Amino acid sequence: MSKSLLRVALGASALALFSTPAMAADQSFTGTLSDPNQVLLFNFTVGSPSNVTLRTWSYAGGVNAAGATIARGGFDPILALFDSTGAIINQNDDGGSNVAADAVTGQRYDTFLTALLNPGTYTVSVMAFSNFATGPNLSNGFSGGGSFTDVTGNRRTNAWAFDVLNVASVTQVGGAVPEPGTWALMLIGFGAVGWSMRHRRTAKAVQRLA
Repeated sequence: MSKSLLRVALGASALALFSTPAMAADQSFTGTLSDPNQVLLFNFTVGSPSNVTLRTWSYAGGVNAAGATIARGGFDPILALFDSTGAIINQNDDGGSNVAADAVTGQRYDTFLTALLNPGTYTVSVMAFSNFATGPNLSNGFSGGGSFTDVTGNRRTNAWAFDVLNVASVTQVGGAVPEPGTWALMLIGFGAVGWSMRHRRTAKAVQRLA
């Protein structure tokens, strides 16, 4: 193959690699709140129009998307979803029939929020009831009034656990470690990045030789 044809082939391969939409994946996170009014923020990206689901597991417990068993007993959670400008899309307190009933209180206080989202970057906030997002924008803040005791009077722990389903990537603002079940997907992504970097170096070397 001539050098000019080789450059064309390398360019076509690079274009195909970088024009491929990001593969959607599920990611799971767990942790604790330092106090009832703490708000945690997570940024995630959507690579193509997708039905994205945000779902907590900490109130009633269960098996999350990473395959980890989450213990019941966490606080009554709230999730709020914002677009890249900070405008609120929706928030959810109780997931109803979409979530399990707690073995002690019988309440379905885990959250379940789903939305059809266009490609872009979004933010989800994790709070304890009743610390709701208060305005049309994330900058309006939150109402306060969070508690680790639910409205039935049941004392809960400060633990939270939630899934972000069908997105390209998720990061916690300030940093967080995903559940072990999501590492395999992340390693695939790292491998793809490494492969592309090696091929870019090869392409540059071929261009210098031409």
